[in-house]
Amino acid sequence: MSAEILAGARNSQQVAESQGWSVPGVPVLVAGVALTLAGAWVLAGSVPSSSPGTGRDALIAIGVVLLLAAALAFRGLTSVVAGQARVVQLFGRYRGTVREPGLHWINLFALRRPVSTRIRNLETSMAKVNDLDGNPIEIAAVVVWQVQDTAQALYVVDDFERFVTIQAETAVRHIASTYPYTIPDDGGLSLRGNAEEVTQELSAEIAARVRSAGVTIVESRLTRLSYAPEIAQAMLRQQQASAVVGARTRIVEGAVGMVQLALRRLQEEDVVQLDEERKAAMVSNLLVVLCSEQATQQVVNTGSLYQ
Repeated sequence: MSAEILAGARNSQQVAESQGWSVPGVPVLVAGVALTLAGAWVLAGSVPSSSPGTGRDALIAIGVVLLLAAALAFRGLTSVVAGQARVVQLFGRYRGTVREPGLHWINLFALRRPVSTRIRNLETSMAKVNDLDGNPIEIAAVVVWQVQDTAQALYVVDDFERFVTIQAETAVRHIASTYPYTIPDDGGLSLRGNAEEVTQELSAEIAARVRSAGVTIVESRLTRLSYAPEIAQAMLRQQQASAVVGARTRIVEGAVGMVQLALRRLQEEDVVQLDEERKAAMVSNLLVVLCSEQATQQVVNTGSLYQ
């Protein structure tokens, strides 16, 4: 893990999400409407008085005060929708997070910053890296993530969305260079043959990298995995050759087993007595028939093997 991530992890211990103070907003909304109506009624009542005096000035002052109180009540109203939180910041200091959906009244002098807590998808850009064997490959992944700690997301990193994107791409590049593309000779893990194990390790690495930003990783999957175009044809021929060799090996193993079975049955049931030379000829003929890719033709031998 890089020094920047370690520094972010240390800072994340100093800032943690807490419950922000708020009161139900519906009663405040009703009170604000009532104050507005009352202030308008008081000001309207002061109009018929044509001669200015102490009573009229008092009515105007009361009406203005009521309207100002209504404005302050409306100023603190904040709606919180499902899947979104409001981070309360007062005079540069973190004062808590309001997560409960609904209408709330929050300190009207506080800054209420919205932060989405919904599950999001991130598709990394296609990266061209070298695998463990040094072969250039193209790889990309989809990362499913969610903000878990809104305070860390806003105050630990500069831009948590960009931070998640960069760290996810870095983790994908690191995983791609850690394993070979195909299964190695020692039977270890590979990107192509062990996708489940690789994606689990990828999710764990991304989660460790973005934990300082208050982000949790739900899932990650590889969406693209292939050889780079400059070696794709050569590696395809190599894979085809390996497949042909494997198929031939299985055919030969099966043919040898069938020949052994035939010789054993002939000997057990005493069908014919075969010396070593005739056994060799029979084995040769059976292997040719069983291993040939083309259909063989039957030949009836009317003579003797020694003529």
